[in-house]
Amino acid sequence: MPRWLPRAVILVLALVACFQLGSWAFHQLIGLLVNILIAFFLALAVEPAVSRMAARGMRRGLATFLVFLGVFVAGAGFVALLGSILAGQIVDMVEGFPRYLDSVIRTVNTTFHTDLSRLEIQDSLLHSDWLQKYVRNSASGVLDVSATVLGGLFKLLTVGLFSFYFAADGPRLRRALCSVLPPAKQSEVLRAWEIAVAKTGGYLYSRGLMALISGIAHYVVFAVLNVPYAPALAVWVGLVSQFVPTIGTYLAGALPMLIAFTVDPWYALYVLGFVVIYQQFENYVLQPKLTAKTVDIHPAVAFGSVIAGTALLGAVGALIAIPAVATLQAFLGAYVKRYEVTEGADTSDGGGRDGGGRADDGGRADDGDPATPGSSLRRLLPGRR
Repeated sequence: MPRWLPRAVILVLALVACFQLGSWAFHQLIGLLVNILIAFFLALAVEPAVSRMAARGMRRGLATFLVFLGVFVAGAGFVALLGSILAGQIVDMVEGFPRYLDSVIRTVNTTFHTDLSRLEIQDSLLHSDWLQKYVRNSASGVLDVSATVLGGLFKLLTVGLFSFYFAADGPRLRRALCSVLPPAKQSEVLRAWEIAVAKTGGYLYSRGLMALISGIAHYVVFAVLNVPYAPALAVWVGLVSQFVPTIGTYLAGALPMLIAFTVDPWYALYVLGFVVIYQQFENYVLQPKLTAKTVDIHPAVAFGSVIAGTALLGAVGALIAIPAVATLQAFLGAYVKRYEVTEGADTSDGGGRDGGGRADDGGRADDGDPATPGSSLRRLLPGRR
């Protein structure tokens, strides 16, 4: 047996064991890592406001606390407004349920010539086996719901604490990171950090401004139509349509349509029409102007990044996909060298030719030859000068 074989076997087994241990640890800590990633992007988003307040003489910890307090108050207000909508609608549904049931029973009796009564139906439902089984399952599922709620609150607290420390100790964190890097790499790290802060903060700023404009526009329509809970519905439409990627517009428009339908079915159609028209106005007029200097990425790239983020990290990936891609695009754009398009490649079709299709200066090849570089670039960049 060669002398190196036992050592090689031991080394391979050690590497396999380390890989298995690392894979197990990664799967155990994936939830914490995702929470830290969310906290990091949230800290990047509030970094401009915290730095601006700290530059005016305020302690950075106090500035971070005030910013997070404002975010918490805004979130609590939104939840309270949404809760008022749901509570009011549930109370109305419970109070009007006997009336709805009587109307359905009359329709069934008239259509099918039956003799049903509400008391008989209620009695049969109360003594049915499936209802008793459903009540028992619901009672046992209360613990699961409570555990889910407590888990969500713990995750929210974890994200809040990490994001607070990231924002409050941002300069110290950057110094600690740069202290282990050579001077040439330190400037690149700081530049990447600056770009990430600008793009993430700009993304949230532009989305917040569009949410404000959307909320005001929809509130005016809801108030004109006398739709109940118009202020809360306007807040719902503004926030959900802007901060929930891909399907946010449909979720935002569904709730006011349902509530408007309870007032008048035609009002629901009016709300649907306004939502569609405003969405087109936002996509083609408002959004390009507001996001031109913050997250100027192609719509197809944004859509693809949201899909990729959802596939990787679910809803969290969908939320952070656009600012992450905008940061990466800006960072690459700062280091990727670009060249001017040559005159031969930038000539539009038909310019500077004789009747036979040849170049008149004798130096350019014929456009009909697909193998020439000039003709290929002219087909890829039509009409550019």
